[in-house]
Amino acid sequence: MEKNLQPEHSGVPLSDRMRRGELFNQNCPSRDILKHLTSRWGVLVLIALLEREHRFSDLRRTVGGVSEKMLAQTLQTLESDGFVKRVSHPVVPPHVDYSLTPVGREVALKVRDLADWIEVNTERILKAQRPR
Repeated sequence: MEKNLQPEHSGVPLSDRMRRGELFNQNCPSRDILKHLTSRWGVLVLIALLEREHRFSDLRRTVGGVSEKMLAQTLQTLESDGFVKRVSHPVVPPHVDYSLTPVGREVALKVRDLADWIEVNTERILKAQRPR
């Protein structure tokens, strides 16, 4: 029996493969997006914004434990990925509102499902962890 020596993606242009996303490929841009969505602060920000629009300081209180710098970085990253909408109102003092875009809402629902599963199963997970 002859082995197929053709590359797995033979005939599929690299640009098509990159757009489709291949998480197991170390060069795939979807890995960065996954990192943004599943970071501790990314998850919590997305879940908080599912409830309603927030101002920066309100979001920081809601998330709890996040520094101003980390929250700002997380919001900038999620905004650049197209998940968060930032609206700056021309008033003094500055008033900025953050909300989810339609695609942000879609992914936030998925992230919330994972977070909900973790909450429901925390006791089970803790029992399964090895003593340190």
